[in-house]
Amino acid sequence: MDVLSDAVAAMRTGRPHSSRTAQTGPWGVRFPASQGAGFHVVLQGAAWLLRPGEAAPVPLGPGDVVFLPHGYGHALANHPDTPLENFALEPDGSWPVLPDPGPGLDDADTVLLCGAYQLNRSRAHPLLSELPPVVHIRSGIGTQDGLRSALDLLGAELADPHPGSDAIVSGLLDTLLVYLLRTWWLRKSPEGREATGWAAALRDPAVTTALQAMHSDPALPWTVDKLASHVGLSRAAFARRFTALVGRSPLAYLTWVRMTAAGRLLRSGDTPLRIVAERAGYTSEFAFAKAFKREYGIPPGKYRQRPAAAADR
Repeated sequence: MDVLSDAVAAMRTGRPHSSRTAQTGPWGVRFPASQGAGFHVVLQGAAWLLRPGEAAPVPLGPGDVVFLPHGYGHALANHPDTPLENFALEPDGSWPVLPDPGPGLDDADTVLLCGAYQLNRSRAHPLLSELPPVVHIRSGIGTQDGLRSALDLLGAELADPHPGSDAIVSGLLDTLLVYLLRTWWLRKSPEGREATGWAAALRDPAVTTALQAMHSDPALPWTVDKLASHVGLSRAAFARRFTALVGRSPLAYLTWVRMTAAGRLLRSGDTPLRIVAERAGYTSEFAFAKAFKREYGIPPGKYRQRPAAAADR
């Protein structure tokens, strides 16, 4: 896997949810805080994004997308002063399945495409943790064609579902999440502007090559020397650059990649512990179990047996 794909896979759980809603006249909806990440797209009309404690509401126009990666409570309304109604999530924190507004959308003042992803925040990739509370992608300002295409396909499928729509919508929502993140990181550090943090890491050829190597085959016996040689730098120069941009040392990051992949493998089936250890880069089950317990707080066998909600805390 590449870095961004692995970052998404590390956090995504369950099935994403979405729906179209049509609003006419004064309207306001309050979305509670959740363990997931929400997104809203203005398909038609306009809206205001409101967040508790924030002085300035954010105006949204047609084609604007907002992504709230950390699950903070927020609201949407036709005007900042409009009274708000509560939006109720399902008991498991997922997005409820709402009836499609159907025909007559031309008469609506505002049409929204809203949805949410269920996330395991216990294994949050630092790339996602670095995102701001609100990722606002304005329509037409450097927006990637892929993002707009994914939104068009998703809106069309929700508007006119056919056999197989559930699978298509789920796949499109996963695609949309990747395009949202990719668009944000590309626009955060356009050519000619100094990048920082993960935006800089993803633009640095040596660091990106090392990240790709670790994510593509974490089981290989990587060392700092081998990674430095792989990217064409001295050991000291590579270690300094990687740590400065990624926020942790190469071997600490490699451990995170290995243990996260091992956790997913343990939860996805009955793969023998020996195989899980080998795929995580360990030749000894004992050494793997010790490293896993240090990372997760419980042995791998108990982690596999615990319910998903408990294991993800």
